[in-house]
Amino acid sequence: MVVLLAVVVVGGLVWLARLNRGGTRTDRARTDGAGPGFPGRPLGGKRIPPALMSQGRIDVCGLTKEYRGVRAVDDLSFTVEPGRVTGFLGPNGAGKTTTLRMLLDLVEPTAGTATIGGVRYADLDQPIRRVGAVLEAGAAHKDRTGRDHLRIVCQSAGISLARADEVLELVGLGVAGNRTFRGYSLGMRQRLGVAAALLGDPQVLILDEPANGLDPEGIRWMRDLLRTLAAQGRTVLVSSHLLGEMEQLADDLVIIAAGRLAAQGTVASVIGSMTYLSRTLVHTPELEKLAAILGSDAVVTPAGDGAYITGADAIAIGDAALRAGVAIHQLVTQLPDLEAAFLELTAGKAAIR
Repeated sequence: MVVLLAVVVVGGLVWLARLNRGGTRTDRARTDGAGPGFPGRPLGGKRIPPALMSQGRIDVCGLTKEYRGVRAVDDLSFTVEPGRVTGFLGPNGAGKTTTLRMLLDLVEPTAGTATIGGVRYADLDQPIRRVGAVLEAGAAHKDRTGRDHLRIVCQSAGISLARADEVLELVGLGVAGNRTFRGYSLGMRQRLGVAAALLGDPQVLILDEPANGLDPEGIRWMRDLLRTLAAQGRTVLVSSHLLGEMEQLADDLVIIAAGRLAAQGTVASVIGSMTYLSRTLVHTPELEKLAAILGSDAVVTPAGDGAYITGADAIAIGDAALRAGVAIHQLVTQLPDLEAAFLELTAGKAAIR
């Protein structure tokens, strides 16, 4: 609760402080809560012009955070590009949430920088309209309705109150807007958090475990929403432990372990770098004979009525079986998936530090 409220409060207070430089809020605010000259949806939900795309680039450079001698984040550097969904992955205790907190200026780094469009979050003009963030789903008063929660955020940031109803419909909570937060399921709370992040129609979205608590339909809805926002030219950074979902959702990956960068690249390139993890599933009635002709370079691991073979690819196995007259009933190459690549990249680095 404290995390999301802190982001909203920081964004709102920065906006109010700048607003007050030119006059009091009562002098300059409209009755619907939107500041003069600031439309309720500055980007109108449309594609971001190419000239503005660079304002959404996230750059993390040499970022380090120490807590009592323990480096939660250790000289971490990566880039998140606009117009793409980037998955931010790592084991428990890897430093993901600490990194996101530093990016949002909720935690002061020991060293290094984290910027959005070349600017620190705290120095952004109207930050809630530039960056939407959800770091915790339970960020609302238990006895306040979802609609009232969003309207309070709108008022604090000078956004039209009508925007609360727009985002409630967008996230599928229109019929539940008048229910209190206390009665929301975990999945509904996740949707409300996303709604709050979208109030300012931001160019950048930073979401920590947004699919937590969602049912399969909700996960698919979240995937479609984030893909649509990225297709509009927005920057979407998502941390998650749902590796199968990340493999479907993300364009790019940043994987960290023990506070350091383990891998960065497209989903295909990260998985492709682990081709040595591929194996071949073989079904044959003459497994021992096949193992003998393949020799010591091949490792044969029985599995049910078949076996997995590494050290020889499907072509080599098939050719060897043909020469020896070994019958092959099935021969399937299994390439590594994101889960296999992730476990390999983070092996031995998942301990809580």
